[in-house]
Amino acid sequence: MSRSISVLLLLLASSSLLQAQDGPRSGVIRSLEVDTVTIQVGEETSTFLIRDTTRLMNGTGRPAELDEFRTNARIMFAARRMGDQQILIGMRLLPVDQPQPVPRPEPQSQAGNRILNGLVVTVDAEKRRVIVTVGDDQLALELTKNADVRSSSGGPAELSQLETGSSIQFRIVPQKVEREGWRVVDAIRAPGNTTTPVMDQAAADALVPLPQLGAELYQGFAGGLYPEGTNKRPADHESSGLRLAARIQPLDTAGQPDANGKIVLLSVGMSNTSQISAGFEQALQQADDVNPHVQFVNGAQGGMTAASIQDPLDSGRGTQFWRVVDERLQQAKVTREQVQVIWIKQADAGPSQGFPEYAQTLQRELKAIVRLFPDRFPNVQQVYLSGRTYAGFATTRLNPEPYAYESAFSVKWLIEQQLSGDADLNFDPETGARQAPWLSWGPYFWHPANATRADGYLPEQKDYAGDGTHHSSSGVRKLGLVLLDFFRNDTATRGWFLRSDAEVR
Repeated sequence: MSRSISVLLLLLASSSLLQAQDGPRSGVIRSLEVDTVTIQVGEETSTFLIRDTTRLMNGTGRPAELDEFRTNARIMFAARRMGDQQILIGMRLLPVDQPQPVPRPEPQSQAGNRILNGLVVTVDAEKRRVIVTVGDDQLALELTKNADVRSSSGGPAELSQLETGSSIQFRIVPQKVEREGWRVVDAIRAPGNTTTPVMDQAAADALVPLPQLGAELYQGFAGGLYPEGTNKRPADHESSGLRLAARIQPLDTAGQPDANGKIVLLSVGMSNTSQISAGFEQALQQADDVNPHVQFVNGAQGGMTAASIQDPLDSGRGTQFWRVVDERLQQAKVTREQVQVIWIKQADAGPSQGFPEYAQTLQRELKAIVRLFPDRFPNVQQVYLSGRTYAGFATTRLNPEPYAYESAFSVKWLIEQQLSGDADLNFDPETGARQAPWLSWGPYFWHPANATRADGYLPEQKDYAGDGTHHSSSGVRKLGLVLLDFFRNDTATRGWFLRSDAEVR
């Protein structure tokens, strides 16, 4: 038995959580959040809760932080079952000399083109390995000994200079047999930014939030959350929202009215959404005015962008995302039939199309996602959407400004499609087949870092992790409270979200 496994076993043996224990086992991280990790062991994938007591170790067996773990990393772990939940006791990175294959097929659309474009996920300069995303797929690349590595200017470069989220071009060696999932590459280059440049913080702070922009224009498009530059739901849509809110009630697991049942509020999105969901869960624990029948379930998952989750039957990331959502509902002891409200916040990684093209692409993806809901969650009544949070501190191209700001237009335009009577988004059975739930704005998060908003919210650099895109613990708390305040005060949510004797704050 290796020393690393012995150390892990010793930690587990000294833990009071040893009973009903699973492990130790080896697996591959498939997604990682602030409070959960999804691990694949063989053909099976399971989600585990991360607690303050979870012991984390790096490849040398020393204590580690959660941000040292990455998607597709091979790990040794042990867990404990607690009812329907699985609690992670310990997790340790396996040594870096062990292969970390990404079992994703090369995108069929590009199978005949050996020069590909991708976004960097991780870099192991010592082992000359790079994991990249190509569209919705991930590829594991291993450079040959004499591979040609170039910078954006065309000069020689080192692998260590590649940044997470940066775009690259690479060439897969023809007729070269891949080794344990790693594709052999003999050339790699950072092509540089040939599209809309990433904004610096000063330029980002000069952008005007949509609610303040009103009927004025941003690159030819009107602001405001709703048509004609207004921030108030149109009267007919408000009436529909209130009517649907009145239908929301506790349901049993079969979806039938039950005074002891649940009203499930589900979040859908990527890592930032999961982080805000974690902050919302923290805020809910301190709130004494919330309807006790409301059950929040964090369905958001790291790396699961809008482009990735449009198709639950794609046998890839879409299938994985919706499977994990089902697992989390099961862990919370609720069902799809009890889901009545959904909050969605989405984006795509490494946008480069410029405006309005990227916002229009995201709009189409959001439309495809919300159209999944009526069949998947038959009792869903309302869907609330949010754009991205401020990204003026971003240090990578993962989703920087102005793309974070512009994502709000995707939400605005999607809701306007429903308001204009798009049959593909019809929510009223009396006017035709129901194709989507009722859509509305959730909280509008984006705000520059140079002024405090009327509700007291101010994004600060301390609220962000090192990449300036993901949030620190203080950012998670702040944004969780913004989400809580929205559900407390919105006219179409407070009726079902608050206790009957609670006052609107």
